[in-house]
Amino acid sequence: MRFDIAKSGNGLTYEIRNIVNIANKLKENGMEIYWENIGDPILKGEKLPEWIKEILKEIIDDDSTFGYSPTKGVDETREFLAELNNKKGGAQITKEDIIFFNGLGDAIARSYSAIRVDARIIMPEPTYSTHLLAEVLHASFPPNTYRMNPYNNWAPDINELERKVKSHKSIVGILVINPDNPTGYVYDKETLEKIVNIAKQYNLFLVFDEIYNNMVYNGKETVSLAEVIGDVPGMSMKGISKEVPWPGARCGWIEVYNIKNDIAFERYINAILQQKMAEVCSTTFPQKAIPRILGHPEYKSYLNERLRHYEKLSNIAYNILKDVPYIVVNRTNGAFYMSVVFIEAVLNNKQTLPIENNAVKEYVEKITSEPIENDKRFVYYLLASTGICVVPLTSFFTPLPGFRMTLLEKDTDKFEHTVKTLAEKIVEYVESAR
Repeated sequence: MRFDIAKSGNGLTYEIRNIVNIANKLKENGMEIYWENIGDPILKGEKLPEWIKEILKEIIDDDSTFGYSPTKGVDETREFLAELNNKKGGAQITKEDIIFFNGLGDAIARSYSAIRVDARIIMPEPTYSTHLLAEVLHASFPPNTYRMNPYNNWAPDINELERKVKSHKSIVGILVINPDNPTGYVYDKETLEKIVNIAKQYNLFLVFDEIYNNMVYNGKETVSLAEVIGDVPGMSMKGISKEVPWPGARCGWIEVYNIKNDIAFERYINAILQQKMAEVCSTTFPQKAIPRILGHPEYKSYLNERLRHYEKLSNIAYNILKDVPYIVVNRTNGAFYMSVVFIEAVLNNKQTLPIENNAVKEYVEKITSEPIENDKRFVYYLLASTGICVVPLTSFFTPLPGFRMTLLEKDTDKFEHTVKTLAEKIVEYVESAR
């Protein structure tokens, strides 16, 4: 080429998928991998019921399925979703307040890229990687964060949030992920109302990632943004990749509340829409399926059956790990993730686990010979020793060392064995350098 054409990277990696590259190298050397790294129910053996498949077959027979949809999305689907929202009795919307995207990742990328470079979104810490990367890419600086406290069931530090909002004038919006990824924390109404009040007091808008909003258990209930937002401007981000589940559909949307209450916020939403218009529309097929799937008489019982399974795995994992030394673990009550934190200073760069395969051992010793985060080192040795693939917690932009695992395994006995192995290896690894 005439000159170097590649844009410089930001130095960040998407560790949820990056760990797959390492796992695949070990797989090539004969290791069996237990995938606990990514929230893909289909990958973990989830089977969609026949009634959903029949709906999709019927939609394929409709020739309009193969055409463009309106820029904001299929009218009938947006009307259906607006009605679902309005039944909650909170902020009321119409179909014009809903914009579809090719997956929630696309919605996140476009929403952050439409913000001025000198305006920032404050986000929870740890935070989901897609939000983190989008904020860093738009601003070219590390994000502003408020801490989720593992010593208080992962509840957010509301006082820290307000202090930072008050002192950092560049902050224009607050991100909430509810239920939270990666921690599985479910916000209560009182906490959400405090966050809404902070946004109102300091003239901020709210961004709620609610893709897991209907996925709660252990007696918890979710309160949606629409129910607490009042007259504050904001948006809810939703999708079908986890709840239906249909991650391959790449179908997500935003619901915009109180757009007329702030001129700057209205301009911002219009900027997102202008970006969206450049690509014509989002994929038509999954949009057409949403009303028929979510409105089907069997849908609630189907979802509840899945939630009972996640609840069972949540409690199996918690009951095994809660008494393990060297870690802090909280019961997961929403989504399908559990984050485990190592107690401060128990990890170092001398600890190891036994690795039987010599080729695998040589590879892991090589990639851990250079300075890396201590929890990443643990994750690599765990993978090489047992085949269990989890994600280092520091990859979710937090100094807390630990790991995130999923609650998606369909075989309960296999899951219990995996968690018991994890518990044993945590102790073995920490004590290996003594």
